[in-house]
Amino acid sequence: MSSLRSKLDDLIAQAGLDVSEQQRELLIGYVEMLDKWNKAYNLTSVRDPQEMLVKHILDSIIVSTHLQGERFIDVGTGPGLPGIPLAIMNPDKEFYLLDSLGKRIRFIKQVLHELKIENVTPIQSRVEEFQPEEKFDAVLSRAFASMVDMVNWCHHLPKSDTGLFLALKGQLPQDEIELLPEWCSVSDIKALNVPELEGERHLVILSRKE
Repeated sequence: MSSLRSKLDDLIAQAGLDVSEQQRELLIGYVEMLDKWNKAYNLTSVRDPQEMLVKHILDSIIVSTHLQGERFIDVGTGPGLPGIPLAIMNPDKEFYLLDSLGKRIRFIKQVLHELKIENVTPIQSRVEEFQPEEKFDAVLSRAFASMVDMVNWCHHLPKSDTGLFLALKGQLPQDEIELLPEWCSVSDIKALNVPELEGERHLVILSRKE
């Protein structure tokens, strides 16, 4: 067993997550591809695959239990984070991964092809220009600068009555919460426990006001 696999197994055990054998293999396959492509395409500033397991894989899949609904869009997905790990964890849900940079979307397409992941649709577009035929149960974001930008730029993406915004943040961004537009409110905040990750992680769940 590779050192990556034993590290992943250890992290999953610490987090108390339920992850099948096949899902573990896919998560490792994704990290190996990210490591390989990163050397040429500079997809992430994290260089060490062991570190990727903590900062990218665990940090993404820890959100899995909080996903409600069937259709999700990951905006500013970069190399597929948190979208690809979440798609691996939730094969029965649909994930749309949006990024404006071609090299990131090319990488994602290659991941889907090599790992045979069938519940992901990559989209190369600027978020404000993307007009989906069908709206989403939730908009996910891990890399957006601020929640204010996220809700303003993505306001057309979630379902109008039930759709949510799920923002993955570090420390609780109280200042950002105070700047949210009138139509948007915080419906829940979940403190996330990511094993071996320095600093705090929070999932801020935002919804439209009725």
